[in-house]
Amino acid sequence: MKKIIPLILILFACLACKNESASIATDKAEEQKEQSSEKAEFAIIIHGGAGTILKKNMTPEKEAAYKAKLEEAIRVGYEALKNGGSSIDAVTKTINVMEDSPLFNAGKGAVFTNAETNELDASIMDGKTLNAGASAGTTTVKNPINLARAVMEKSKHVMLSGTGAETFAEEQGLTLVEPKYFHTDRRLESLKRVKEREAKKEGKIDTESAYFQFYDSHIKNSKFGTVGCAALDKDGNLAAGTSTGGMTNKRYGRIGDSPIIGSGTYANNATCAVSSTGWGEYFIRAQVAHDISALMDYKGLSLKEATEQVLDKVKKLGGDGGIVAVDKNGNMVANFNTKGMYRATMNDKGELTIGIYEQ
Repeated sequence: MKKIIPLILILFACLACKNESASIATDKAEEQKEQSSEKAEFAIIIHGGAGTILKKNMTPEKEAAYKAKLEEAIRVGYEALKNGGSSIDAVTKTINVMEDSPLFNAGKGAVFTNAETNELDASIMDGKTLNAGASAGTTTVKNPINLARAVMEKSKHVMLSGTGAETFAEEQGLTLVEPKYFHTDRRLESLKRVKEREAKKEGKIDTESAYFQFYDSHIKNSKFGTVGCAALDKDGNLAAGTSTGGMTNKRYGRIGDSPIIGSGTYANNATCAVSSTGWGEYFIRAQVAHDISALMDYKGLSLKEATEQVLDKVKKLGGDGGIVAVDKNGNMVANFNTKGMYRATMNDKGELTIGIYEQ
């Protein structure tokens, strides 16, 4: 009996020790969880498109030019947020910088359609109100993201297209330009190369060749350059926007995911703000931007987990591309399944990161 009592005491001591260790482990887990959910005062993240972006194909001068423009763009949004501006303002101003640059497939640098015209699309969304606006297929609006915002704030609609959207833009006093404003030699040469490859492969342009542009690797990879931004402001409001010239050699008024709310753009204060870039047909089918938010909302996934899961779904469907996103706590993610994506982030501490290639 005397031997049993000490054994019982030792057993209780071990159990107490185990419980204490478990308690410490739980406390540490809770502490880590709390740290990971600490709310940043504000944050901003941008992309300039995803695709086959390889360092071996990039001159030092061109790489420097892209990095400089990405930094210029994100600093404009950062300053707006730092000074108490809204996430909507930060997104708009940031995208304006990239739309005005011939480096990206948006605004000034828009790619050419098969008919050698430029057709531009854009969308924007307010995470606080879930209000949204978009424009598609415009040819005379200098900054399509401004038109998307005007549709959101000045109309009862969500999307306007073509000449109707341009009429609305004129009524709202937005800057209009001649279509030739968007013509750049570099983009025109890209179209010519694509057409040459198309003609060589097909022998002639026929009804089947309309689909060729979506499956030839060279043409697929000539589409990157879409721009986008997601931001969190000091009031805790999220916003996202996306602007593009679409796909090189597109026909029939083709529209991708960029102006479609839930595919190319989505923002919800309860979860996150997302801007997408990539092969639009698949991003539409997968409803990429909204799906990321839904996984966070319904399944409690982190932003990183949600973006990885959704992009994996896109890849399994046969598509490629990337996203930039920020959640309600200011955590930021730039995720892509291509060889590169032009991207940059800035947090409330003023820390800047810029990336181009797969890392």
